Amino acid sequence: MSISLRSFKQRVRHRKTAFRRFLARLEKNPPKKLDQLTATVEHEVWKEIDCVKCANCCKSMTPTYTLKDMKRISAHLGMTVRELKNKWLYQERSSGDWMNRNTPCQFLDLETNLCTIYEVRPLDCAGFPHLPRKKMVEYMHVHKQNVEFCPATYRMVEKMMEKLKPLTSKAKI
Repeated sequence: MSISLRSFKQRVRHRKTAFRRFLARLEKNPPKKLDQLTATVEHEVWKEIDCVKCANCCKSMTPTYTLKDMKRISAHLGMTVRELKNKWLYQERSSGDWMNRNTPCQFLDLETNLCTIYEVRPLDCAGFPHLPRKKMVEYMHVHKQNVEFCPATYRMVEKMMEKLKPLTSKAKI
């Protein structure tokens, strides 16, 4: 499925608050078999969404780089960790996390939407958008953030709302 980022951003603007409220209610009062439902919905979502056609995460967010990530990437690029940090990263004061200085990501080829360091990309990128987690409740805070940037997360929440509608109206989730 081709993704129009413009229409996606419009849909997010209209539904972001409702989606976040829904996720907050799920987090407080998760229905039975939530993780199984999430796995089913995730499978459906990946039939509809092609990340390469989108790459909005790489265009509008930054991963967190671990020291292991930085060592792997800098070795791949033939530079030191210090050179990698100096050239592209900054350390966030509040968390101490290392992140990209700019968006879009310096490793995104904007013509193809492909990652130029895909084989050695940060673990945060490799796991994004973190849909298939064993405990959905533990990742609610991540989904609340990602619903704004990731069409796959948005679609997952939308499908969850549809499938849980009978439950949410009865139980006031």
